[in-house]
Amino acid sequence: MTDRLRVAMIGHGFMGAAHSQAWRVAPRFFDLPRRPEMTLLVGRNAAPAQAAADTWGWSESSDDWRAAIARDDIDVVDIVTPGDTHGEIALAALEAGKHVICEKPLANSVADAERMTAAAEAASARGARSMVGFTYRRVPAATFARDLVASGRLGTIRQVRAEYLQDWLTDPEAPLTWRLQKERAGSGSLGDIGAHAIDMVEFVTGSRLASVSGILETLVPERPLMGEGIGLSGTASSERGPVTVDDVALFHGRFDNGALGSFEATRFRTGRKNAFRFEISGSDGAVSFDMERMNEIELYDATAEPDELGFRRILVTEHGHPYAGAWWPTGHMLGYEHAFSHQVVDFVRAIADGTPPSPSFADGLHVQRVLDAIERSSAAGSAWTRTA
Repeated sequence: MTDRLRVAMIGHGFMGAAHSQAWRVAPRFFDLPRRPEMTLLVGRNAAPAQAAADTWGWSESSDDWRAAIARDDIDVVDIVTPGDTHGEIALAALEAGKHVICEKPLANSVADAERMTAAAEAASARGARSMVGFTYRRVPAATFARDLVASGRLGTIRQVRAEYLQDWLTDPEAPLTWRLQKERAGSGSLGDIGAHAIDMVEFVTGSRLASVSGILETLVPERPLMGEGIGLSGTASSERGPVTVDDVALFHGRFDNGALGSFEATRFRTGRKNAFRFEISGSDGAVSFDMERMNEIELYDATAEPDELGFRRILVTEHGHPYAGAWWPTGHMLGYEHAFSHQVVDFVRAIADGTPPSPSFADGLHVQRVLDAIERSSAAGSAWTRTA
């Protein structure tokens, strides 16, 4: 076995930049048992793919993902394409014996996620590892919150609140990107950012949503079509097309341990750029996190003396905190991109150790079932709906 892990990334754009940064930086700050090499970037069109490869440091580029997967000198396939292509690419890569990391949500439907999970389990028996990219788990403060809950610091978990708030769609003249088309994205705010909220609170609490009641709403039903070559913030055409996904998702949930949760995912919360927040409340305390203050948590100790009660701020930059010891001196902040490096670290170590990475495709399938249950609940007038 070579000590190298030769990576092909399928797709580029926003997530391609984040993943490229991670593959490049992780082996330079962490002591990894295998050495990732940025071998090949694949895009739909040759010229943009080559430009992205040159910018981000990939050795080669291609416009043929099938040929990339067939290559003997590729060990890992990193999928950062829109959701409608995840299944086909992942199935082919797993069948070819490649390790696979796939961006979230795992698929656009439960059926596709089930096929991907079955293929991942079969490939695992042959030594191929797979993981779904719920990257926010690896923000040090979020991982530390999970550790606090697991240690029993909060006692019995009773209530959860999570919200993911963005405002990039508040302009009704913003163009109709692929994220607003159900056939490509699967869903809107629900799957794009609500999936993060679902996975995060389940990761932190160690419990799973068993039933949900939700409402989905499309606030702007049609938008200008994208002009050729126009990006997210570019100029749209004069023609308009229908928005076929939700703009806002509001839902409640009951966890398998009896705790209750309330959730909001929206791309219409004016003034909020990337406000991903959660608060976990237990019998002995509570913990709160806000992505816009991503290097800290607030911890409440309900067992303290009455005159000492109150949330206290913890700066999660000590070398004993998750992942932090590989980076800077205490108090020197980490950013959005560092979580992607931590994802690479954990994935590479799992490959080298021969252990199942987390979150697995099975975890991604569970989130897909929760998303599906919320959609069915909304269609049925917010009826309580089982997630399995």
